[in-house]
Amino acid sequence: MKKLSMDELGRITPEEFKKQEKAPIVLVLDNIRSMHNVGSAFRTCDAFNIEKLYLCGITATPPQKEISKTALGATESVEWEYVEHVAELANRLKSEGYSILLVEQTDNSVMLQDFDFSKYGKIALFVGNEVFGISDELLPLCDAAIEIPQFGTKHSLNVSVATGIVLWEAVKQFIIHDV
Repeated sequence: MKKLSMDELGRITPEEFKKQEKAPIVLVLDNIRSMHNVGSAFRTCDAFNIEKLYLCGITATPPQKEISKTALGATESVEWEYVEHVAELANRLKSEGYSILLVEQTDNSVMLQDFDFSKYGKIALFVGNEVFGISDELLPLCDAAIEIPQFGTKHSLNVSVATGIVLWEAVKQFIIHDV
């Protein structure tokens, strides 16, 4: 066994990435405090070929050194937009045919392993603030809430970790259903 070099990985260019067909998923960061989490979201969106990343509220936008440190160039490949008010964005996305899905612990959230993304068509996946979670104004606008099962003493995962887990499951399900 040997590790592959950058050349052996055969990755596409940012220009090629922008032209390829994307997964029918947009990611929305709702009031994310940490610029490292923002950079990680850019990198995850690039890795999983996500349509677009929206940054809302207090979420920082590029160019920022702390975002670039974890994004590793993904701010150049991933389409993104800043929208101040997250509920306005949710309503806009709904009108464009997106289902509004929250990554949040609610009284009727569905555990990730039981969640069928294919039922929802185009999805807008919202992740919330590191301390307070999703903005309360999103709750009546959402089509479903997704919860990641946890078995330890903590109540939540880091935003970037949770985002990666849920996006991978969504993309995996779309890939399987499209085959």
